[in-house]
Amino acid sequence: MTVVALLSVAPVREGSMSGEVAKAVDALDAYDVRYETNPMGTVIEADDVDTLFAAAKAAHEAVDGDRVSTVLKIDDKRTVETTADEKVAAVEEHLGHEARSER
Repeated sequence: MTVVALLSVAPVREGSMSGEVAKAVDALDAYDVRYETNPMGTVIEADDVDTLFAAAKAAHEAVDGDRVSTVLKIDDKRTVETTADEKVAAVEEHLGHEARSER
């Protein structure tokens, strides 16, 4: 089974958060997960939910700050094997083009 999730971890503060976000993303490398970071979060794929939760916890704990905000949205399809790329490809098939604009 593949579990797909969207993870967003950031300190709650003014100014740039990119250094702390980088720490959260770097923490994922210690786990058997695949991930891709975008401007709004990081999509993570894991073979099981325990690995996903452990990786998300490590990312959360990697961020320094008096207050850290973490959002985790999980898609745990238990009867079908799928990947994040396959989910995007299915939408693009309906669109007839890539799910992005050229603007």
